[in-house]
Amino acid sequence: MAIAHAPPTDVQKQVLARIDEDEVVRLACDLIRIPSFTTEETPCAEWLGNYLRDQGLAAELQEIEPGRKQAVARLHGTGGGRSIMLNGHIDIDPLAGGWTRDPFQPWIADGRLYGHGIYNMKAGVTACIMAALALKRSGVRLRGDVVVACVAAELNSGVGTIHAINHGYRTDMAVVAEPYGARTIITKHTGTMDLVVHTLGRATHISKKEQGVDAISKMMRAIAAINAMKLTHTHDPELPGLPRLNVGSVIGGRGRSYTLRGAYTVSDFCSCYVNIRFNTSQSGDTIVADFRRTLDALAAEDPEFKYEIEFPPEPSRGLGRLAKAAVDVPVTEPVVQMVKRNLRTLSGQEPEHLGVRLPQSYAGNDTTHLWQAGIPCCLYGPGGGYTDYHDVHTNLDELFLVTRVLALTALEAAA
Repeated sequence: MAIAHAPPTDVQKQVLARIDEDEVVRLACDLIRIPSFTTEETPCAEWLGNYLRDQGLAAELQEIEPGRKQAVARLHGTGGGRSIMLNGHIDIDPLAGGWTRDPFQPWIADGRLYGHGIYNMKAGVTACIMAALALKRSGVRLRGDVVVACVAAELNSGVGTIHAINHGYRTDMAVVAEPYGARTIITKHTGTMDLVVHTLGRATHISKKEQGVDAISKMMRAIAAINAMKLTHTHDPELPGLPRLNVGSVIGGRGRSYTLRGAYTVSDFCSCYVNIRFNTSQSGDTIVADFRRTLDALAAEDPEFKYEIEFPPEPSRGLGRLAKAAVDVPVTEPVVQMVKRNLRTLSGQEPEHLGVRLPQSYAGNDTTHLWQAGIPCCLYGPGGGYTDYHDVHTNLDELFLVTRVLALTALEAAA
C-alpha cells in the first residue's frame, strides 16, 4: 500500500543519478559467466579484485584458506563517521540438471535475468558493488567508510565473512544482500549446521553374508531414527517449522574411502550427511548430544550397531564446518530502520515483510557471524527464483530497486 513519504533530497538524487541500469546488468552478466562453486571462488574473486580497483576502490584479495580467495574493497571516508559493510557471497549453489539453455551464458526474458548463481547471490553482489560505486562517482563526501565484501565460503559455514571481520573489515553495521526480495527485510532466521554420521560394519563375501555386519543396513536404521528424532528445544512461534533436518547424502562401500567395486562384498562403512536447522534455544552442542542420545539407543538394542559422529566435518567433504547460530536482531536497530526508510523513500511503500518471512527465515546466512561479532545487521536483497534449481533468475526491477536502496542506506550510514 502506498503511503506518504518524503521525496529524495538533492544529495540523494546526486547519488541515484550515478546508477546506470545497463551497467548494473552488464556487471551481473559478467559475474554469471564466471563459475564459482563453493571452494572454487578464486577466479571470480580475482576478476572482482581487478574490477573494483579499476573503478577506483581500495580493493584487496584475501586468502581465506591456501589458494582460496575473496575480494573486499573499501570506499574511504574522511573520518569520524559510521562505517557500513555491504556483504554478498560469490560461492554459488551446485548445478542441477534441467536447464533449457547454457547456465553460464546469461539471457534476459520477461524482466528476468537468467544464469546460474545470479539468484544466490550474484545479483546481491552486483547491487552491493553498484551502490558503492554510485557513492564514489557522486562526489558526495562521506565521513565513514563503505566496505564491499564479496566473500567466499558462505555456503560452507561463512568462513569468508569471519575472515573479513578478523582481518581489517569490522564495521559499525552491515547489510547482507541475500535474495529474499526487494520489499523484505529479514532480521530473524534459523541456525544451521552439517554433521556426518558413520555406521561401521564387518565386510564378508556374499557366500558368508550371515557372518558379516552390513553397514548400509545399519545406516538405514540410523536414518529412520534420525528422521524420527525429537530435538531438544524451546518452541518459537515465529519459526514454527524449527527445528528441522535433512539427510542429504548417503554413501557406503568398502573401507573409509568408500570403495564401490565388489558389490559381492558386504559393506563395512557407510556415511550420511545431515543438515540441521535450529532456533535460538539450541546450539551445536545440544544437537550433537541429541544425535548421540538417539544413536546410543539403537546401540543398546543391537550390539552390532556401531557408529561415529563427525563434527565438524572434514574440510574435504565441502560441508559447513561450524554450527552457525540462529539470529534475532531487533528491528529497532538503526541499520534496519535505514533500509526501511530508504525503501519507503524510493518505493512509497513499507516493507511487506519485516523481521521474519517464511520459509526464507529457515535459511542460514552470514548475518550469524556479523551479529556474533557485535555488528548490527539485516538481510535485504533482490528476489528471483528457480525451478528445481534450474533456470535460475533474478528480477531486474528488484535488482535496480535494491541497488538504489543500498546506495541511500550506505549514504545515510556513512554521512
